[in-house]
Amino acid sequence: GPPASDRSIAAQIRRHGITHLQCTPSMARMLAADAVSRAALGGLRHMLVGGEALPAALVEELRGAGVIHLENMYGPTETTIWSTSATIEAGLPATVIGRPIRNTRTYVLDAQMSPCPVGVEGELWIGGAGVARGYWERAELTADRFRPDPFRPGERIYRTGDLARWRADGLLDFIGRADGQVKLRVHRIELGEVEAALDAISGFGPCVAVLREDTPGDTRLVAYLETTEPVDEAELRRELATRLPAIMVPARIVALERFPLTPNRKTDRAALPPPPAHRAAVSPTPTPTPTPADPAPSPATIKVTGLRRGAAATEIAEIWRELLGIEAVSPNDSFFDLGGHSLLAVRAHREIRDRLGLPDLRITDIFGLPRLADLAARIEAELTAPEAAEPVAPLPSANARDEIMARRRQLRARRQGLG
Repeated sequence: GPPASDRSIAAQIRRHGITHLQCTPSMARMLAADAVSRAALGGLRHMLVGGEALPAALVEELRGAGVIHLENMYGPTETTIWSTSATIEAGLPATVIGRPIRNTRTYVLDAQMSPCPVGVEGELWIGGAGVARGYWERAELTADRFRPDPFRPGERIYRTGDLARWRADGLLDFIGRADGQVKLRVHRIELGEVEAALDAISGFGPCVAVLREDTPGDTRLVAYLETTEPVDEAELRRELATRLPAIMVPARIVALERFPLTPNRKTDRAALPPPPAHRAAVSPTPTPTPTPADPAPSPATIKVTGLRRGAAATEIAEIWRELLGIEAVSPNDSFFDLGGHSLLAVRAHREIRDRLGLPDLRITDIFGLPRLADLAARIEAELTAPEAAEPVAPLPSANARDEIMARRRQLRARRQGLG
């Protein structure tokens, strides 16, 4: 079995013979993308995902990983987490959220609080034993969201703000939000709040915020400014971080000379271009033309000893580029300033640990040392730390990865000799 020091989800599944796993689609996507975790998923009997919309592509990934029984769970916190569930079988869309669980009632209602016919979109309301009393010291919001049940006198129902419709087979189909609220890694975000905060500090023209998934499986919050002036993206993100929770700070801020418009002369959010691949202080452009990449980081700027300077930095930079989908990484860049988040940090931790041969690398190192130069120095110091009195033979001249792998083989041989 896995070593006791391995506390990953995959290790826990194997060590304890886990048969049922519940997680968010974001976490499920991360597990499916990792080779070790993906192999462990095949040992599950049931996998329950919820808290976010379930992408169809993820369903296929999980099936390919050996997950046979996949349950799509739906329910807001205000109705005690889960309210409906659906077994996603072959031929059933991932948008299906199923039927209400026990002691729960679901209604699809129109603006007049009348039930919508099968196939007609309406707002989803939830009643039953799971409905909460309301929001703590928020009487006005409670009155708006928790209403008397028009079909059961004396009981209440909760207004989810989600759009849904009944299918002919009696299952609920999830459509999306009825307002500007979105979900990012389980957190609810009001796009209007992000736009208001950015408008207050930018001093530029109109701004809009959207969720984008330009790289499959990586959903990010992106903000756009309509301006003809250069924009310091990093400085705007730093200022927003003092006003908003971290989850609400856009991963990217893009300057455009003009927003694309619909025939009704409203901002066409669906036509907004993807962010340029490289982050810098950029001038606005009418098209998504990436700015030139920075030169590769200079190994001499990373002050480490032992291995050829920059060996770990080169490897880490490559991993960051792959995970974040960017062109270049400099020594002073921070993983989170480049658009990284907690789920990507977990993937970065595993990649760095496996590629550099560091089984004891802690996930806290990724969060505590987000700057490339600092993390590289920490890792290279560990790779070059002496483990015995005898000198280590000099490494042959090779590229960065060959040096690291050669060092790894030497350390393993020495450990075996000492044992």
